[in-house]
Order: sequence, then C-alpha cells, then structure tokens
Amino acid sequence: MNLWGGRFKDKINRSFLDFSASIEFDYKLAEHDVNCTKAWTISLAAAGIISELELEEITNGLYAVAEEIKTNSFEFMPGDEDIHTAVERRLVEIVGPAGGKIRTGRSRNDQVATDLRLFTMEQLNDIDYGLRALIEALLDKAENLMGVIIPGHTHLQHAQPVLLSHLLMAFVHMIMRDRKRVKNAYIHTDCMPLGSGALAGTGIEIDRMQLAGQLGFERVSENSIDAVSDRDFVGDTLYTLSMIMVHLSRLAEQVILWCSQEFAMVRLADAWATGSSLMPQKKNPDAAELVRGKTGRVVGSLMSILTVMKGLPLSYNRDLQEDKEGLFDAIETVLGCLHVIERTVDTMEFDRERAAQLVAGGFITATDLADYLVGKGIEFPQAHRIAGEIVVYCLDKGKELKDLALREFKPFSELFEEDVGQWLDVEASLCRRNMIGGTDPVEVSKSIKAARDALERKSESL
Repeated sequence: MNLWGGRFKDKINRSFLDFSASIEFDYKLAEHDVNCTKAWTISLAAAGIISELELEEITNGLYAVAEEIKTNSFEFMPGDEDIHTAVERRLVEIVGPAGGKIRTGRSRNDQVATDLRLFTMEQLNDIDYGLRALIEALLDKAENLMGVIIPGHTHLQHAQPVLLSHLLMAFVHMIMRDRKRVKNAYIHTDCMPLGSGALAGTGIEIDRMQLAGQLGFERVSENSIDAVSDRDFVGDTLYTLSMIMVHLSRLAEQVILWCSQEFAMVRLADAWATGSSLMPQKKNPDAAELVRGKTGRVVGSLMSILTVMKGLPLSYNRDLQEDKEGLFDAIETVLGCLHVIERTVDTMEFDRERAAQLVAGGFITATDLADYLVGKGIEFPQAHRIAGEIVVYCLDKGKELKDLALREFKPFSELFEEDVGQWLDVEASLCRRNMIGGTDPVEVSKSIKAARDALERKSESL
C-alpha cells in the first residue's frame, strides 16, 4: 500500500521502489511511530476530525500493532515502503478504512522527523547510562590503585612520575565531558516537529504543546519549513558519539600498550581477551583493539550526515533518508564499545611490582633536579642545561640519578648539597605537584571524591 500515487498513471518501477525503500532500517522506529500516531489520533479527535468511536477503534488497533511489534510477530509486506506505510497498512487491516484517517493533516516529513527525535532521545539515555558505568569502573580502579606510581609519558617517552590513579582520572574527566555533550545533544533533540505537515504547517486545529506533552517533548518547533528539514540533532548526536569513541579509543590504546611485553603492566581477564590460532603463548587485547578500530565508522557517519546536509535546498528532500543508517549504526557501535571497554577496565589487573620497576628508571625526576637548582637561585634555562648534562653523565656511566653521590653532582654546580637526594625521590616529586589538578596524592583523592559526588548527583536519566 503506497501512501501516494493518485497523480501517477503508471506503476513505479520495482527496482526503483526497492532502491528507495527504507523499511530495511527504519523499522527501528516502529515503536515510536505507533506512539506518535496514537498521540496524533487523540489530537484529531480533539479537533473533531474523527469521532469518539473512531478514536477508540483506532487506539485499540494501534495497541494491537504495538503488541505485534513488541513480540516480533509484525509481518512486513513487500509493498511496505517505510515504517509509516507498514504501520498504517496494518492498522487499516485491523480496523478498516477509518484507520486511514490517521494521515489527516500529517505528512511523512514531520512524522519521520518526530519519530527519529524520539528514538534519538531514548538512545541518548542509554548512552549516558553506559558512560556512567564506565566512569564508575574507572573510579573504582583509581580508588583501589591509590599509591601506585608509574612513569608519565610524553611522546611515549618517560617524562615525570605520576600516580596511576591520576592517569585513570584523566579518562574519567574525558568521559564526564562526554556526558555533558550527551546532555546537550538531548536538549537539541528535544523539540517536536509534529504539526509541521509537509513544510507549511498542518491545516488541522490542534494544540501542539499538548501534543508535545503526550509524546514527552519539552518544546515544539517554531518554523515548519526548518522543522521538516532539520537534522542538526543528528549531527550533534553523531559528533557526541564520535568524541565518545575518540576517548574510548585513547583508553583502548592505553590498555593495549599496558598489555604489551614492553610495558607488562596489565593482565587482562581471560573472559575479555583472545588467543592466537597459531601462537599458543599469545593473549591478545582484541576487545580494546576492536574498540579502537570501530572509532572510524562512527566518525565516518558524522562526515556522512554533514555531507548530506551541506547542499540541501529547503525544505524536505529525499536525501534526508540517509540520516538514519549512520545514526543507527553509530549508536549500536558506541553502546557495544562502552560495554566492552567498561568490562575490560573492571576486570584487568595491574602489576604493582612492574610499575615500581618502570618508575625507577628513565631519569623521570630530571625536571625536579632542575627545579632544585632554581630554588638555589639559578635561572631555569641554566638549570635545565645542567640537569641535561647530568643525565648525559649518567648515561655514560650506566647510572640513574638516584645512584649519584654528592661528589658527582658538584662538578656541575657547587650549589648541590646533601638535600639533592630528597628532590630525586619519586614520592616527593608527586607531593610537590599539590596544586588543583596535580598528581599529588591528596589532590588526586579530592579529584576522585569530586567525580564520585558529581556522578551521584547526575545519576538520573536525561
């Protein structure tokens, strides 16, 4: 059953119908399409377009359709061009011609825009739940690993000592920002287009604010032309999902490095790793690698919708059918990746002894050595040079900074005294970074508590 055709003499080419049909993917909107139609039917009754008896018949029919969708017994037919066609066709089969009245004053243009917004709002809530679970896993690890010191890296080279908890909290703050983006995407999506018609607005006297309330929207669109062609919310959502995946990919990369023999800091749980079909000794971080790899497809979906939108004339164009597959895939991908990386983080074990071995080398307190000289009155450029020369000396002698005696420091500067050793201690180095945001244990503990408190305050749904 087509929702159009009176203007056409000949039937549509079957191959073109197959090419243009969207039922293969927009069936995901079925539940929302039924709810949207229920609310619209009530508005039609309030406007006197359908009788109370028809309202009851149509509502009961829609409940029957909804039950079939819920139980996966809804049978899609070859002529179902899209989910709107399928729902209306089945409703007419159940209640008769009166079911066709649901289309009065409504277009697929404003209907699909409404369905997609309802779907996106629902999914953003699920995404937010997944982000909260990941934050909790990271916070639990950060709390349990307080006191473990590791080398911090820049350019993948040993840089300065940091608390492992401080590094884990870096990911917490990334994901916290992602939650804010999810909230903003939700707000942008929470605007009802229904009642905009094809582009000029509906000719039926309905209360759009009341209709919005039935469907759970806070606002209604204020321009019907913009409303049916606006997919900014899809772009906002895909940008948000892309940033989430970028952060998950960075976390995955960290896990992959830690699992390598070169780092050897993390042991993955068997349930969240795989082996090699050839090499019996292998334990591969495939979960993290897949998360890292799947980032590209989500970013690709963002690029796709931006490209679709960039040249469209007002108002609705069939190009907008391309808004769904990328969005659906990106949401499914992110939800899967959030679960996998959360379980990976929750079950992985850190090797504290290996962390201690790594932090003992690499001259990671060389900056503290320069700071020591600054405290003695030397300008930092000169202090930086002296500390660098001492590192070269250590490399030549096969020593670490902590192995040097005071007599070995003296040739580089007479300002070195016995207290220099205190500046080369990694725990003392941490405690000197005691400003807000630093790796000092007290500050990191405060950061963990603040994040935990924020998570509890914002635990409700969007």
